[in-house]
Amino acid sequence: MNGPQAHWLDDGRRLHLNHGPIDLIIEAFGPAEECRAACGQAVARFQTILTELVDELPELRKPAGLGPRVFSGPTAHRMEAAVAPLSKNFITPMAAVAGSVADEVLAALLAGRKLDRAYVNNGGDSAIHLGAGQSITLAIAGTGHGLADRITIRAEDGIRGVATSGWRGRSFSLGIADAVTVLARTGAEADAAATLIANAIDLPDHPAIKREPARDLAPDNDLGNRLVTTAVGPLSPAEIGTALDSGLAVADDFRRNGLISASALFLAGQTRISGSMALAAPTKIPGKEVAHA
Repeated sequence: MNGPQAHWLDDGRRLHLNHGPIDLIIEAFGPAEECRAACGQAVARFQTILTELVDELPELRKPAGLGPRVFSGPTAHRMEAAVAPLSKNFITPMAAVAGSVADEVLAALLAGRKLDRAYVNNGGDSAIHLGAGQSITLAIAGTGHGLADRITIRAEDGIRGVATSGWRGRSFSLGIADAVTVLARTGAEADAAATLIANAIDLPDHPAIKREPARDLAPDNDLGNRLVTTAVGPLSPAEIGTALDSGLAVADDFRRNGLISASALFLAGQTRISGSMALAAPTKIPGKEVAHA
């Protein structure tokens, strides 16, 4: 595996950082000298994030409990803190790894800097900074069912993380959601919650759903012999609604308990929304950039 890589994309505005499975797109807005310094800080912090996680990987793959464990690395600590409040269900800190890495790099980007806005996008799971009076427009996955594909987040909303999960994504899922997008206080919290909501969108033992033990697909994964979804066949409208309503119940519970701000659930042409999610936002707000989620 190559070491950490950093380069500017062709537009000269977005920074691309890559190391093994971690793939980040970073953009900062504000005075040019502040943006340059901030990006330099992000590159410096990125150098050791993956090796820190690898050092603690065996413990990070174990299920979380109500009492958070102590980890050496700050990114691992973020992961554990995000999943501990959700641990009445099976979840490991790995459910929050992408969002936690985004949070950690964003923290490095911001340290001592004066930026108007910034985002760190880790394969669709993002951490966001918004200064007073600022907003950002996000492109989200899973829409196309009569809803807009953009949402707008304002500084006063208190949302600093967005994440999407589903069986078609990069990670394994126990459910059948096409996509679940969550808005929360941090990228780590959004990532962990999206995982569990997506897991809950399910039709156990349905013959149209193909599942395989996670260990057969990736021997070192954190799900062991749990069955993960590998294919979803035709479902009736009523079955789709039943599965989505199961996920919506979990999403609403998380929102009532202050764990997330909002979520959008998508499956086979149907949608459920929990909380206030401005899915009808304009496609583009003049002067505002779009971060893909």
